[in-house]
Amino acid sequence: MCGIVGYIGHREAYPIVIKGLKRLEYRGYDSAGVMLYDGTDLKISKTKGKVSDLEARSQQEITTNGTIGMGHTRWATHGVPNDVNSHPHLSNSGNLAIIHNGIIENYEPLKKELIKRGYTFTSDTDTEVLVNLIEDVQKKDGLKLGKAVQVALNQVVGAYAICVFDKNKPDEIVVARLGSPLAIGVGESEYFIASDASPFIEYTSNAIYLEDEEMAIVRLHKPLKIRKIKDDSLVDPYVQELQMNLEQIEKGGYDHFMLKEIYEQPNVIKDTYRGRLHASTGLIQMAGVEDNLEKFLNADRILIIACGTSWHAGLVAEYIIEEFARIPVEVEYASEFRYRNPIITPKDVVIAISQSGETADTLAAIKLAKEKGAFVFGVCNVVGSSISRETNGGAYTHAGPEIGVASTKAFTTQITVLTMIALRLAKAKGTLSNSDYFRYLQELELIPEKVAEALHSNTISKEIAEIYKDASNCLYLGRGYNFPVALEGALKLKEISYIHAEGYPAAEMKHGPIALIDEKMPVVVIAPKQGHYDKIVSNIQEIKSRSGKIIAIVTKGDVQVKELADHVIEIPETSDALSPLITTIPLQLLSYHIAVLRGCNVDQPRNLAKSVTVE
Repeated sequence: MCGIVGYIGHREAYPIVIKGLKRLEYRGYDSAGVMLYDGTDLKISKTKGKVSDLEARSQQEITTNGTIGMGHTRWATHGVPNDVNSHPHLSNSGNLAIIHNGIIENYEPLKKELIKRGYTFTSDTDTEVLVNLIEDVQKKDGLKLGKAVQVALNQVVGAYAICVFDKNKPDEIVVARLGSPLAIGVGESEYFIASDASPFIEYTSNAIYLEDEEMAIVRLHKPLKIRKIKDDSLVDPYVQELQMNLEQIEKGGYDHFMLKEIYEQPNVIKDTYRGRLHASTGLIQMAGVEDNLEKFLNADRILIIACGTSWHAGLVAEYIIEEFARIPVEVEYASEFRYRNPIITPKDVVIAISQSGETADTLAAIKLAKEKGAFVFGVCNVVGSSISRETNGGAYTHAGPEIGVASTKAFTTQITVLTMIALRLAKAKGTLSNSDYFRYLQELELIPEKVAEALHSNTISKEIAEIYKDASNCLYLGRGYNFPVALEGALKLKEISYIHAEGYPAAEMKHGPIALIDEKMPVVVIAPKQGHYDKIVSNIQEIKSRSGKIIAIVTKGDVQVKELADHVIEIPETSDALSPLITTIPLQLLSYHIAVLRGCNVDQPRNLAKSVTVE
């Protein structure tokens, strides 16, 4: 969840580290810190708050020269967000500095043992325990830094991505990972270290992604050495060419990344199916599916595991796969799946969905499914991510970097990939008629321009937001394919505006939620022409009879719902199965404008971080 940046080379480290932290701030923004080595001593500045607070403070506190540096932006796990608990942390001698993403689960017994040996602690963090453990190993056994890190990590339980610097070894940084991502950018006589590639994209297009239980000693003017933490065996570095560019991670004139990413959806949906969907010839070509087609066709069932917005995309996929391919589907929260004793067999296919490809609970669920013999297929956005490496096969969404903490384009591109999978399986099984199959392919090809049309609802969404920005609660209702969209719409409102919201199947309203409805309760009803339209109209009439305020998402040209609703947002018509790709757009815009009007930090909502790499 935290963001890590490091640099060792011939440039000034400070501007690289600060700029990198700003790009990683979506991963955590409780506090931030920086360490620089000026050739003589360590210079550290850290503070509660955002990277901008750190930048102001560090320029007053420390000299910012030096060609070796590390920085950290924190999402608090152990210890409240404050200056003392911010990273970097120093060892008791002051020689070692560390930054850390993850959780050391056995930090308490390690801390007690270190206290017995005379170590003292100033913070409440598990990270300070780890850096002193490394120093203790170093002293006790007379080891060099790299070996001391390796020995210490074999004593800890938990997850980590770390950078460690020793001022007595000022030409190297030691890095390691288990369960938290870490990338090394390889430049000309310089190395960059980060949680993802965004901090160094303008300096190099070459990166090495450490695998779990690997460590590297990053030295000036020397080749990179990667070793296995457990057995010390050498690993050949695999250098990848980066798939992102600088333009993708800038705001591009938008006020917020979230708004930029909402407006990117017509293009990224097209990017998602480009080269895969051939509507004119009736072909869907996805290498990950084709290579494993028999696994899907012979499956007793498909299990979808995900968290948050990705779980909602999985719910949409459940409807689509069962309808098109007639394969039973179950959708599980990865965070629950991994801690119970699920029934999984080698006849199951598990689809794991994650935007970042680093979600800790989803990764743990993948490992559990593989242990039980299931075939695991990944759907993620980030090339080279852990999920892409852990799964047996998969498909990228090609959404480009998603910086806003509240997912938008990730949701629609995940649904696009999952819809193509469902259509390919239906074609192979013969569970859709040729006419229906071709109709869905052609309609999917038209979705980007219909999403672009749905974006025209921005103005009306802002007007509605002005009316309901001070609401305390909100209800979202949908049926069929749009029930998961109701859940996703409610989640977006909660995440970024801090208004309590709940999503429900519309028919379930009579089983409890209707008791909440009065003249102060806004109810967002997803009511496209396709699907259970008559039933939704009945639900709207029930709300109106209790004085509820109705915001309806309707198909362009709708008459019946328009007469009942207080506010109407029109969207272009599409098939019922593909409607979530369009109905979600005005809900994203509505949440965005409400949050802006309430003065909320849209891209960095409180207590949240983008990539949940810890439990």
